[in-house]
Amino acid sequence: MTEQLSGLTLIKGHIIEAKTFGDPVITENGYLAIEDGVVKGVFSEIPAGFSDAKKIDYSGKLILQGFSDMHLHAPQYPMLGMGMDLPLMDWLKAYTFKTEARFADNNFAREVYSRLASELVKNGTTRVCIYSSTHTDATLILMEELEKAGVGGFVGKVNMDRASGECQELTEESKRETLRWLDESVKFSRIRPILTPRFTPSCTNELMGWLGKVAAERGIYVQSHLSENKREIELVHELHPDCEQYWQTYEKYGLWTDHTIMAHCVHSDAREQQAMIDHNVLCVHCPDSNINICSGFAPVRQMVERGVWVALGSDIAGGAQLPMLQVLTGCLRMSKARAIETEGKEAFLTVGEAYYLATSAGSRYFGDADGFASGNPLHAVVLDETLLPPSARELTVKERFERAVYLADDRSIAAVYGGGRKIK
Repeated sequence: MTEQLSGLTLIKGHIIEAKTFGDPVITENGYLAIEDGVVKGVFSEIPAGFSDAKKIDYSGKLILQGFSDMHLHAPQYPMLGMGMDLPLMDWLKAYTFKTEARFADNNFAREVYSRLASELVKNGTTRVCIYSSTHTDATLILMEELEKAGVGGFVGKVNMDRASGECQELTEESKRETLRWLDESVKFSRIRPILTPRFTPSCTNELMGWLGKVAAERGIYVQSHLSENKREIELVHELHPDCEQYWQTYEKYGLWTDHTIMAHCVHSDAREQQAMIDHNVLCVHCPDSNINICSGFAPVRQMVERGVWVALGSDIAGGAQLPMLQVLTGCLRMSKARAIETEGKEAFLTVGEAYYLATSAGSRYFGDADGFASGNPLHAVVLDETLLPPSARELTVKERFERAVYLADDRSIAAVYGGGRKIK
């Protein structure tokens, strides 16, 4: 059950904020001041006007921002860890489309999505941008289960009317079901729809053009995939010889706009990166998936320093790890592999930088300012380090934070707050 924070509340603990792409800002045994679930600020002492506030005491514990998983496939949850020896296009045919086809069964969808929503909360993920399958009813079930669990964000009914195996739709069916889904989505308060052409190879030109018109007419965001795999990029060029680059296959149909989400971007060159900057497109880095499917090492530091908006995603089931703490450490490991590959020309990411990508960078998509900024709805994770190995000396709070990033799991998560409510 979720519990709304009402009135004035003070939450005490070691508050760790990702205010910039760099070292976190730490307020030791400070106070998160909350009013009706909305952050009023972070203070080292009880702020004026809050002396009579309800107090929640996590003294000595670490209070992190809630995690945002900006790219994952809900119907792939049952196939975690499967087919990891296959490249992307073969993996889709052998495993993905067959698994996603099972979501024509609403009972199966309810069982899987209830479990998935619970796992997200248990691991401190409070907001998502998530793919469903092509099935309207299953997509609505996913939205229901996420909202019930207290997870916010965007859910997309996948569109694909070409080369999609067992999941392929007829073009007119895809249009009709998308409109039905959009009309029924208005009943949700914390989960919103996002248009989701799976990727260029799986959508005909007619469907892509229609989705672009719907996006413009209804003011709906778009999510898809970009430059993940070299064979995929070759296929896109074969299908769209008029486009010099992959991103232009979305642009020409009105799907490359402000707040469009593109997952992966492993092989995006300087021109494609600049197109992301120019249009405020979010690139979602999915390190575990990129390694599992041997897509490559995304130049994350290069993109961030150039000005690309980058956040993190688990990309289950290409990524085999749902917890964002593991995605965060996977991001660190991949950046070090890239530093090795470039002989140090591209410096690896620090823990604080990766923490920013896992929290504030994603929360910007939902309209938040960085860190626990005044006006943000409360999204927070409380870590209890009791189960971690005993230390040989007293650690600083920053050292404890960095150690917890690598070692903590769901057993260390004492409480989770999402959208101004306690959800665990």
